[in-house]
Amino acid sequence: MLKQLLITIALVSLFSVFVLAQEKTEADKKECSKGCCSEHKSHSTMQMSYMDADSTHKHQEMKSENKMHNMHHEMKSDSTKKSPIIREGAIDLKAIDENKDGKVYQDQMCWNVISDKPGECPQCGMILKEVSLDKAKENLIKHDFKVKE
Repeated sequence: MLKQLLITIALVSLFSVFVLAQEKTEADKKECSKGCCSEHKSHSTMQMSYMDADSTHKHQEMKSENKMHNMHHEMKSDSTKKSPIIREGAIDLKAIDENKDGKVYQDQMCWNVISDKPGECPQCGMILKEVSLDKAKENLIKHDFKVKE
């Protein structure tokens, strides 16, 4: 009888922990004040878990995540005002580099958000990072964007 009671208590405790963990995960997803890219915190955690996988599998998973992220922004862009720093089609990095210093500012999550001036991504609110034209091109190609040669 005592053994059955202990097993019941253990199972109820385990179930409670599982339910609380699920509620915390849902709350984490809603924390983004911009309403965009709230899942990126969990993406970085998921990417860390892929480090033990083979490189082909990891690359496919990351491409899938990037496609989901891009689809999210395509849906979001329908409801938000278009910004000139959100690049579409074949991206001409040399034309974006207006001051010809060989550097541009690029969002590190929304890769097609590129400017010649420092600023903030109009989609997710992240600060744009200064990168060389070569690095910006590498980032775009890596994330399935077209770059004008």
